[in-house]
Amino acid sequence: MADVSVRPATAGDVPELARIQLDTWRLAYQTVLPAPVLQSLSTEQIAASWHAAVTAPPSPSFHVLVAMEGEFRVGFAAFGPDADRQPQDPDPLRTAAISMLLVEPRWGRRGHGSRLLAAVVDLTRPAGVTRLVAWVPVADTASLQFYRSAGWEADGLRRDLDTGVGTVTELRLHAALAD
Repeated sequence: MADVSVRPATAGDVPELARIQLDTWRLAYQTVLPAPVLQSLSTEQIAASWHAAVTAPPSPSFHVLVAMEGEFRVGFAAFGPDADRQPQDPDPLRTAAISMLLVEPRWGRRGHGSRLLAAVVDLTRPAGVTRLVAWVPVADTASLQFYRSAGWEADGLRRDLDTGVGTVTELRLHAALAD
């Protein structure tokens, strides 16, 4: 059995987080994001964002986790308070949002995404979180399938993000955390 784990991200992980995001988006998001957006991304820009998220998170409840297989960083998840609360949301102060959950495609189908998702639940539940949400592009069928297979459902909300060269439509998925 492979040596697999999930742990908190450190500053030393940032270059790999940026590489994983860029490589994964350029491969898996070809039909999700407009080509000019993908072409405009750089490892340096992405690394700067992840460095800030890991070393100076926007809140004490914001976390970045890294999925490991042996010595390799294979994916990550970022989550924290829901910054996009809606008036009709049930108990919005007890809702957390996954802002990104990625597993590099070559490491897919090995349980890393499920381990990351379980770790998010394990870290948020003791803080009183009873509901998780995630915005997922409609065209990202792999992520939609992943979340749905874990029991998440669309809650009826959609949004269109203007990328400057096109629009990306996202659905909000949610899951209640059982006691």
